[in-house]
Amino acid sequence: MTTPTDSDRNSGWITAEQVGGGYRTSIVARSHDIVADEPIEDGGADAGPTPYELLLGALAACTAMTVRMYADRKRWPLEGIVVRIRPVKAHAPDCAACETEQVGVGRLSREVELLGTLTDEQRTRLLYIADRCPVKQTLQRGLVIESASPQPPSVTAS
Repeated sequence: MTTPTDSDRNSGWITAEQVGGGYRTSIVARSHDIVADEPIEDGGADAGPTPYELLLGALAACTAMTVRMYADRKRWPLEGIVVRIRPVKAHAPDCAACETEQVGVGRLSREVELLGTLTDEQRTRLLYIADRCPVKQTLQRGLVIESASPQPPSVTAS
């Protein structure tokens, strides 16, 4: 695999690179290196979370961070947040049908546990704020993904 340069890391792009056999994929985001893979039973080496798990992790992390930011601004006694998310149905069938059908798990189950000596009003407000997390709103509204492939360098005859 190629080594990302400093300009790659600071370009705003999240880069995923998969080279060779297997599903292990290196992801670079700013100065962070992450590995994604598929479970052994799906042909991977289980070297990291699956892409779906990374997506759900991003949603869970954003939910927790959004709640934390709000509670800190209000100076509320929030000691911790635990966010649990899982698909209501398995995504493996989607993987098999993605070439010919519209796919997606369609529905997630989420639990938000607030730790600390919060009032009922504070808890209610924080759960409302959890629903305002930017990643959740983005996923619910849908995305337009503009795909482009870099063109290989042109070869000129000499």
